[in-house]
Amino acid sequence: FYAAESRECRYAQGDTNPGVKSAILSCFKMHGFRGSVTQGLALEVGETVQILEKCEGKTRVFKRDMTLIHYVFPANYIHLKKAVVTNRGPHETVVPLEDPIATEVTSTLQEWALLWKQLYVKHKVDLFYKVRHVMMELIDLRRQLLSGHLTQDQSRDVKRHITVRLDWGNEHLGLDLVPRKEFEMVDEEQISVSDLYKMVTEKNQVPVPHHLLVNLKSFTYNSIGEDTDIFFSLYDLREGKTISEKFMVRLNKNGGPKNPEKVERLCALFTDLSNKDMKRDLYIVSQVIRTGRMLLNDSKKGPPHVQYRRPYGCAVLAMSDVLQTISELKEEKDFVLKVYTCNNENEWYQIHENIIRKSSTKYTAPSTNYGLIISLQLLRGDMEQVRRENPLIVSRGVAITRKLGFPDVIMPGDIRNDLYLTLERGDFERGGKSVQKNIEVTVYVLYADGEILKDCISVGSGEPNIPEHRSFVLYHNNSPRWSEVVKLPIPIDRFRGSHIRFEFRHCSTKDKGEKKLFGFAFTPLMREDGTTLSDESHELYVYKCDENTTFSNHALYLGLPCCREDFNSCPSIPSSLIFQRSAKETFWISTQLSSTKLTQNVDLLALLKWKAHPDRVMDILGRLRHVSGEEIVKFLQDILDTLFSILDDNTDKYGPLVFQSLVFIINLLRDSKYFHFRPVMDTYIQKHFAGALAYKELIRCLKWYMDRSAEVVRQDHIQEAMRALEYLFKFIVQSRILYSRATCGMEEEQFRTSIQELFQSIRFVLSLDSRNSETLIFTQAALLNSFPAIFDELLQMFTVQEVAEFVRGTLGSMPSTVHIGQSMDVVKLQSIARTVDSRLFSFPESRRILLPVVLHHIHLHLRQQKELLICSGILSSIFSIIKSSSLRVISSPRSPIWQGEYVSCLLSLLRQMTDIHFQHLMDNFQSKEELKEFLLKILCVFRNLMKLSIFPRDWNVMRLLTSNIILTTAQYLSPALHKNFTEAEFDFKVWNSYFSLAVLYINQPSLQLENLSPSKRKKVLDKYGDMRVMMTYELFSMWQNLGENKIHFIPGMIGPFLGVTLVPQVEVRNIMIPIFHDMMDWEQRKNGNFKQVEAELIDKLDSLVSEGKGDENYRELFGLLLLEKIEQETWRETGVCFVTSVTRLMERLLDYRDCMKGDETENKKIGCTVNLLNFYKSEINKEEMYIRYIHKLCDMHLQAENYTEAAFTLLLYWELLHWDERPLKEFLHYPAQTEWHRKEGLCRKVIHYFNKGKCWEYGIPLCRELAFQYESLYDYQSLSWIRKMEAAYYDNIMEQQRLEPEFFRVGFYGRKFPFFLRNKEFVCRGHDYERLEAFQQRMLGEFPQAIAMQHPNQPDEAILQCDAQYLQIYAVTPVPDGVSVLQMDRVPDRIKSFYRVNNVRRFRYDRPFHKGPKDRENEFKSLWIERTTLILTHPLPGISRWFEVDKRELVEVSPLENALSVVENKNQELRTLISQYQHKQLHGNINLLSMTLNGVIDAAVNGGIARYQEAFFDKDYITSHPEDTEKITQLKDLMQEQVHVLGVGLAVHEKLVHPEMRPLHKKLIDQFQMMRSSLCHVSRAAPTGERRVSPFVILNLFKRVPRRPIAVLTPVRNSSSSLSSHNSSEMGNVGNLLILADGMVVEHPEDFYRMQVGARPRWSTDPCRELFLVGNLWI
Repeated sequence: FYAAESRECRYAQGDTNPGVKSAILSCFKMHGFRGSVTQGLALEVGETVQILEKCEGKTRVFKRDMTLIHYVFPANYIHLKKAVVTNRGPHETVVPLEDPIATEVTSTLQEWALLWKQLYVKHKVDLFYKVRHVMMELIDLRRQLLSGHLTQDQSRDVKRHITVRLDWGNEHLGLDLVPRKEFEMVDEEQISVSDLYKMVTEKNQVPVPHHLLVNLKSFTYNSIGEDTDIFFSLYDLREGKTISEKFMVRLNKNGGPKNPEKVERLCALFTDLSNKDMKRDLYIVSQVIRTGRMLLNDSKKGPPHVQYRRPYGCAVLAMSDVLQTISELKEEKDFVLKVYTCNNENEWYQIHENIIRKSSTKYTAPSTNYGLIISLQLLRGDMEQVRRENPLIVSRGVAITRKLGFPDVIMPGDIRNDLYLTLERGDFERGGKSVQKNIEVTVYVLYADGEILKDCISVGSGEPNIPEHRSFVLYHNNSPRWSEVVKLPIPIDRFRGSHIRFEFRHCSTKDKGEKKLFGFAFTPLMREDGTTLSDESHELYVYKCDENTTFSNHALYLGLPCCREDFNSCPSIPSSLIFQRSAKETFWISTQLSSTKLTQNVDLLALLKWKAHPDRVMDILGRLRHVSGEEIVKFLQDILDTLFSILDDNTDKYGPLVFQSLVFIINLLRDSKYFHFRPVMDTYIQKHFAGALAYKELIRCLKWYMDRSAEVVRQDHIQEAMRALEYLFKFIVQSRILYSRATCGMEEEQFRTSIQELFQSIRFVLSLDSRNSETLIFTQAALLNSFPAIFDELLQMFTVQEVAEFVRGTLGSMPSTVHIGQSMDVVKLQSIARTVDSRLFSFPESRRILLPVVLHHIHLHLRQQKELLICSGILSSIFSIIKSSSLRVISSPRSPIWQGEYVSCLLSLLRQMTDIHFQHLMDNFQSKEELKEFLLKILCVFRNLMKLSIFPRDWNVMRLLTSNIILTTAQYLSPALHKNFTEAEFDFKVWNSYFSLAVLYINQPSLQLENLSPSKRKKVLDKYGDMRVMMTYELFSMWQNLGENKIHFIPGMIGPFLGVTLVPQVEVRNIMIPIFHDMMDWEQRKNGNFKQVEAELIDKLDSLVSEGKGDENYRELFGLLLLEKIEQETWRETGVCFVTSVTRLMERLLDYRDCMKGDETENKKIGCTVNLLNFYKSEINKEEMYIRYIHKLCDMHLQAENYTEAAFTLLLYWELLHWDERPLKEFLHYPAQTEWHRKEGLCRKVIHYFNKGKCWEYGIPLCRELAFQYESLYDYQSLSWIRKMEAAYYDNIMEQQRLEPEFFRVGFYGRKFPFFLRNKEFVCRGHDYERLEAFQQRMLGEFPQAIAMQHPNQPDEAILQCDAQYLQIYAVTPVPDGVSVLQMDRVPDRIKSFYRVNNVRRFRYDRPFHKGPKDRENEFKSLWIERTTLILTHPLPGISRWFEVDKRELVEVSPLENALSVVENKNQELRTLISQYQHKQLHGNINLLSMTLNGVIDAAVNGGIARYQEAFFDKDYITSHPEDTEKITQLKDLMQEQVHVLGVGLAVHEKLVHPEMRPLHKKLIDQFQMMRSSLCHVSRAAPTGERRVSPFVILNLFKRVPRRPIAVLTPVRNSSSSLSSHNSSEMGNVGNLLILADGMVVEHPEDFYRMQVGARPRWSTDPCRELFLVGNLWI
């Protein structure tokens, strides 16, 4: 492949001679030049370069689209080619000097190559291989074309093959249609628009036949265990007959092909199916015949070595069920056919009909897994095209399976001689047997000498022909019905004298399995009169014989009658013959002949042999009409010779009948089925016709018919003669030529006179008033339809002027009215149209004669607005012929111009108009109103041309040409618009129409060059340039001419102009963007602000960007150009603010669009939508857009099942509404309703979403709000419903389990992230059961290019500004702000847990670090905590699962403060857990309590608290940190508090522990004593003045809730992963325990009371002596 890509340049040495040396990279190289050397030019195979100089084996070149730098590459990589430079300038083209077809192949293959690879990527493998095959063929054909060794005929044939393949590939790859003339691409500059339009329309109207490919994939009936023959055919249920031959597949007992060579070649192509056939009620019928034993499951019936063909099963597939599927696909589609077995073999002949009609009692259905697997594919085109486009199919050895009989179109030269024989049925005697016979029929075809014709029987396509055929056997049936079809392809020279013999045998099922001959029948193929066996059913006589009978002397039975008709024509037959007829036995067959050489018609034979019966000629000619068309076209030349020989024999006697016969044959060829035989007729007239005197009789008869048209009531025969006018004149002219040649031009004057008289008769017929005679209308219509076809024949005998005069007189004789009837008007105009399209009209001398009468009739119809489409076609043809002539300006008809013909006509006219024509047109308008009306109409027409689908998608040539003509016309019209409708005479309507046209023009899809392939884009630029830029300059110029009238187009034109600026063309943007500054300035002058421009620009920008328009470059250019313009204005400040706001909006809109159109995750889409929604609310305050994005966001949440977020989102709209009766218009999916009803509906929906998200606490206030509204309206029914819902929500809070989500902080760093994420950090609410690892994987999946940061430190500037993506993720802990419920005692934890993780705006995470020297023995001394608190812009949950971090607060927590937090957290955890067991919130085993107590007590003994004691209660530490005295005291109090809490826990544990766990409980008590001992030591060593815990301080220990616990790295909460263990560890009630501060535990309150008022022991206040009563043990 090679492309033409070059630019003119001079030699580098300064040579003054400009020159171009074009070179292409050699095609024999397997790869290009990589250009890896210094200043090396990388080259791909096929690229075109221009050479500057050559030195030392390297070539210095200049390559297009590069800077003027010299590049080098090895000289042996290129091949020099001759070329010329066309279209010199910025878009010049290098065209190789070679055949244009070869050049087109080059450029087309380059374009295909890119699309071809995409086919493989998109898994269109079948089309991929087809296109590859066609590409290889094109390369080979191009090589042949360039070889220069082809003859003209060969070259033409190669070009035809090339263009067919190019058009096929363009169609299948979705490329543009290429108009052609003589195989070459048409240059639209060198042809009229009308001709171009006709080319593409005619190309799309060619009908094609259909072919059905059937491929047997497998037969899953492995249970048969015998060889099988499977037959496929097409069956028409409506007509009850098979319409195709049979396709046969032979399989072995294992289900594989019997012939190993046919593996993967079990396919057939059912050919020549017309559109009519595809509309039939067709079925694919498959019959399965097995070959083996008589009975499948009975081994006794016949010996194993004897094989019988036996019916097994049948399958059907309705074409109506699969036709649409296989029509849409361009590849094979698999189908499974169930094989049904026949219940009664007597019904076998109609089993397929029973299956179709679902007569289930007559067949047995198989199991679902059994059946035939076939694939179907529908192919289109003639057979040559099918073979070319589907080489893989043809290479598989597909069996061509034809239709029975001839196809709808019979092609000349289609030689065929097939006799289809159907074994219908038979009636046979039992022959003294106790059971009926098993009858097998053997078929032979024998020649006249008794020789059996070899290979003259075909059982089905796909298998070779055979010398004999054995029918299948029906078990015990003396009246079998086979309906078995075989084809007899007998050579034509063997047909006469041949006959068919049928031998009947009884197949015994005894041990020997003999097949005994008991009779035979026969029939000759041709009768004595020369006709073949007729297409009908034949009842044949059965003659008796036995197994010993020999047929060596066939004459012994050929003399016998074969059937009843034969018997009636035979003399008496002696009874002593060897063969005696069995009177009670008969055999029926039917035959159908499909032959182009033999006939079955007696009348046709009689005509061809008329001289044998001259007295019957009149009768023979009269009976010719009864001969079928197929028979006539087969013997067309012989019949015509016979007719003209009869005419020469006696003209007066036979002339009228011969004329009628000739008319009948001519009209027969007008039938589409025989239309292809017209060339045969033409060839006969030119080369074989010899009737030199025939013209006289033909003219006489024709004139006689015409003259009687005014008198005869029935005019069928006259109309037939009119329809045959074309070929009658062909015979007349050719006859006159022969006569003149033979007589040296004698009787020339008489001939001319007779023709003139004939035309007088023609004019007479057309001048008759037919308004009251329907018959006469048909006659006139037939004459007008045929009339233009005789012009070419007349031109052989008369001059152009003479023929034109004949035609003018004839057309002028037609009535000058349009009221004679619509059908007649159409026929009249069609005749005129064919006259204009004829060769006669192409002569200038004839046009001068014919144009006046043609235009006269067109004018009549245009004035009455009648038949505009036909009129436009006539005008189109006229413009096409005279396209280079200068035209006088003609006023266009005032009517809608929608049709393609009319459009092409109009464009042809405009294309030929020059500046002078337009000026003349403008000057001819009498007033400005007329000019205004004209401009409005033509601008409206142009707009409709671009909006409506006048031309199909692939007619890009027509679209581009239309655009070019519109641009040129607009350039001519704009001065008139500016001159006549500006300033005082300003007309808004005309200007608005012009601007609308310009906007539509620039935005039309066919001009968006960015969407085209590089080669196609270059072609368009070479021919037209960028027409968008040209029209933009026109638009800008006209806008500048408006002056102060610009204000009329604000804000109306803001949206359209914005759409133009969004076109991805830099020059267009540079021209149009400053117009917005102009609009802002004019509105500022008038109103003192530019609010309208601002509002309209923002509204339209949103919709246009969402449609896919705009990009990042546009955003930057928009801001740059407008800010530069605004800089000098007095209103600069507001202008800059507005432009900045718009560019920021654009940034968000582009992010939103990119997320929506890509395969982005829901999180990205939601985040982007939230970002845009907030911008509309906070910065622009566009309520309508804000509401629209609220609903878009809500829909996304619902799709992601984020019901809580969906509720919060919809709540934003709810908050905008009021409980008023103000009417609201229909909006989005809301109907027109009052504001109250809309708010109510929204409220219900929000409540529903909160319910689905299990956030009932948020739904309850809304329930109350609705209840208040219902109560104020006394709507008690609704009030009852909402109160019940509120109550149900309270129940749900207490009863249903809810999972506490995890929260994660995510940082998005790097410039590769979208704007709304770039270098920002968010806190995200995780999904249920989602842990940190799972969340990290999810985020990395959403951003596959991102790199996970492994540390929690803030990123440096290098990471923030790099072109990459970095993700920083870690877990954070929610910090609820002042939620009072968390401080209330006796509130169940189920309630508190909600408020701990909802409506949270503050989150924190801790990072431990060591400050100063680290104490290896006790690291707690130097363990500091860096605590970061993140404050979000909005609390979670909200309208998104994540919100941006608004603020960060960073504090450092000292080791002592950290210890306080840890101990306090653990105390709170213990209190919560013990409380849950006390209040029966946890039931079942106490594993959780055991593990928790063990973890705290054991840690306190072996580390934990002990380490804190060592670190902070040391005298040295206390001395060196006097400021921590109070904190140390707090830590001691917390430790004492932990002792008491543990004591309560042990008491509860004592009551609930299982006996088997007593050892663990004892261990806990022992360790607890050790822990107390250590605390006693601390207490004794406490400094004087240390605060002591007074008695009864923690009496209500569980009634006090301390501040929120502080976690170090991982929060301690009842998270989603721990709830299950909580539930599984529920315990029973432990009774009422009161805990005294001095360590005493009592079980009942009254005991405590007695201790207060009565004598009680003196408890020591020393914590070492505090006692706990655990069970019966005082501790």
